[in-house]
Amino acid sequence: SKVTYLGDLRTSSIHLQSGTEIISDAPIDNNGKGEAFSPTDTVANGFATCMMTVMGIKAREMGVDFTGSTAEVTKIMAADPRRISEIHVIFEMSVQADDKTKTILERTALTCPVHFSLHPDIKREIVFNWK
Repeated sequence: SKVTYLGDLRTSSIHLQSGTEIISDAPIDNNGKGEAFSPTDTVANGFATCMMTVMGIKAREMGVDFTGSTAEVTKIMAADPRRISEIHVIFEMSVQADDKTKTILERTALTCPVHFSLHPDIKREIVFNWK
């Protein structure tokens, strides 16, 4: 990616392969306008999207389609130093599945690369709500 500082605590990140752009903005509680994802928002969001992606890979292998499933992400910050202290993810799974399939997909979610990349002090609360 290529990141450009746009001024006024805002950046533009361009994904070099696709040209897709992500705008980030400092949050209101840290001198910003809060008009876009903050850098720490993108970390928390990346955690949920990574879990969904690896579940999607496993689900496709199993012949399960969970298109339309969602995840609500809540990030909690701490001070001294300012950092992410908790990430809460609530999945609303759009598919009816047997217990074995649920277990496989839930365990797969917990093997995503972002999960293993986050600092171990970051508390993670993950809930799966199945149809």
